[in-house]
Amino acid sequence: MAKTQVNPTRMELTRLKKKLVTARRGHKLLKDKRDELMRQFLELVRKNKELREKVESGIKAANDKFVLAKAVMQDEVINAALLAPKQSVSVQVDKKNVMSVEIPVFNYKMRTADESDIYSYGFAFTSCDLDAAVGSLSEIFPDMLKLAECEKACQMMASEIEKTRRRVNALEHVMIPETEENIKYITMKLDENERSTQIRLMKVKDMMIKEQIEAKHKAE
Repeated sequence: MAKTQVNPTRMELTRLKKKLVTARRGHKLLKDKRDELMRQFLELVRKNKELREKVESGIKAANDKFVLAKAVMQDEVINAALLAPKQSVSVQVDKKNVMSVEIPVFNYKMRTADESDIYSYGFAFTSCDLDAAVGSLSEIFPDMLKLAECEKACQMMASEIEKTRRRVNALEHVMIPETEENIKYITMKLDENERSTQIRLMKVKDMMIKEQIEAKHKAE
């Protein structure tokens, strides 16, 4: 395969042996990284499933309460009540390093310190169902933010797992076998050259001995 592309020298053999040691060490480290990423990814997937179920349940409950509020209130009154929100939210995105993956961490801050200060309307002309719907959405907001954080982390970790898996496979099925084959090829070539050299030396020695014997016979 790649045997014809290497020089069968001792220097090249030493270099390939060092390369093989490094490749095997890297292969082990990448496999450990892949396994740990998979473990943490599965934990995130379970957490994501729980959060999604909780958020979907909360949104459904809020929608049901909005339907009840709409049944007893006129559209104009609901639109006027929700026209100008009283509370605002700012989200800060930080990062957390998990196995060399920079996953996002979302932190939010309300405009006012009192998180229950969310009603932008008076209670005289509105239904309690509208209050309950607004309250339900406010309660589910932190979980929605956590869900977004968790889903993004899952996407990034899945991408890193795939990249790590490709690297592991490249080392395991391409680089390490190819390097081992090249080492084997060079070793065989060097052994063959050494045997050829020994045979040539033996022949030269035999010729020298023969010449010495012939010279001795002539001298006699």
